[in-house]
Amino acid sequence: MKYKINNICCIGAGYVGGPTMAVIADKCPNIQIEVVDINKIRIRQWNEDNFEKLPIFEPGLAEIIKRCRGKNLHFSNFVEEKIKKADMIFISVNTPTKKKGIGAGKASDLKWVEACAREVARNAIGHTIVVEKSTLPVRTAEVIKEILNASQNSSSNESHLCSFDVLSNPEFLSEGTAINDLMYPDRVLIGGENQEAIDSLSEIYSRWVPRNKILETNIWSSELAKLTANAFLAQRISSINSISALCEATGADVREVARAIGSDNRIGSKFLDSGPGFGGSCFKKDILNLVYLAEYFGLNEVANFWESVVKINSWHQKRISEIIVKKLFGTVANKKLVILGFAFKANTNDTRESAAITICKNLLNEGANLVIHDPKVTATQIENDLNINPVNSLGNENSFFNAKAGNWEHSKCINNLEIFNNAYAIVILTEWDEFRALKWTEIVEKMVPPAWVFDSRSIVNTKEVRDAGLSLWRLGDGLGD
Repeated sequence: MKYKINNICCIGAGYVGGPTMAVIADKCPNIQIEVVDINKIRIRQWNEDNFEKLPIFEPGLAEIIKRCRGKNLHFSNFVEEKIKKADMIFISVNTPTKKKGIGAGKASDLKWVEACAREVARNAIGHTIVVEKSTLPVRTAEVIKEILNASQNSSSNESHLCSFDVLSNPEFLSEGTAINDLMYPDRVLIGGENQEAIDSLSEIYSRWVPRNKILETNIWSSELAKLTANAFLAQRISSINSISALCEATGADVREVARAIGSDNRIGSKFLDSGPGFGGSCFKKDILNLVYLAEYFGLNEVANFWESVVKINSWHQKRISEIIVKKLFGTVANKKLVILGFAFKANTNDTRESAAITICKNLLNEGANLVIHDPKVTATQIENDLNINPVNSLGNENSFFNAKAGNWEHSKCINNLEIFNNAYAIVILTEWDEFRALKWTEIVEKMVPPAWVFDSRSIVNTKEVRDAGLSLWRLGDGLGD
């Protein structure tokens, strides 16, 4: 027996809630889906007529929004009203790492999750299935259940009898391919205690996901599986990046090493591309959460193992910054460097925990003057991440030269090549396709010799770059310049 689901409410219109609800709406036209958020600006962006101004860039997302918005997919700030109408509520809010208090720097801050649970408890009517969609620490469902169950006997709810089931349904999305991941998932994980509630959610996914890919577990296993999946992926990235440093020292090539080990069926080739380090909203946060859990249960060796993955990532980003300074004769003070890419990966405008933030800050601290271009990241977002106001002086070296410390400015376009005027180096930090086809023979004429290209993503044609007369450093290339 399954509960009939006619109305879904998703609390949180971010990187997970927005795309997930869009795909469910597209695949289940008979279900009315309301995405709610207290952020009025974000909701306004989701309702934009210009689909290029949606708050999230994901390939394929705008097309789905066009098909479904206003039909069975709606975005609003009417949180209380939509909760009352919902048969199923997804909690998809941010769970940042705590900055102070118990577990600061490692544990997740669950204040928004708790706030959502209390809002649901106050406003839900009848039987409601509450689905954890945010990445949460193990046993968070217990907290949510406690809050919800307490409301059943509360005087504030006497006018509308209510009951609840809590499920864990973690997302396994990769930004840049989120829509494809939702359409064709490796697995859908549903953890819970009430089989009827599990079946109700399973029925929704089965509209487009094969039944054998819908996995059912207890709720605690589901929560831990999400943290563990992200920890394993991040560990592979730190592992190959540590080997890239060894390759540079020994004369090996990390791409050849990765191809060799990736051919082993026991290892596989995914997440073996070396780069400037992992970023995004989940990897670092989830590993630190795992570290906190291990420490809480007295498993210090386990905690130390996983914490080393984060430490390697931080060291690696610092190493890249130091290499750039070293190659430019030991100083980048008052030197113009062109930064290509600021998002943590291509095909997204998300900059959370992007390696570019750390590397740019390191270079600014060394006195460099950065001109930053990313196809999807706005100047406002870069300013928020760097916490430094930009200058508005593209090509005006005097304003840069007179600066007491490093400075930066934003460039919207690289097509006319003006961005490269008087640059000492180009630093590629995101693997956008447009950076693969740059005209190096024209670019070199605009730069200050001896000019450098630092390719942290291994996307340039090395022969073309060197034939143009540029020096090249490529991550993990032991035979580089």
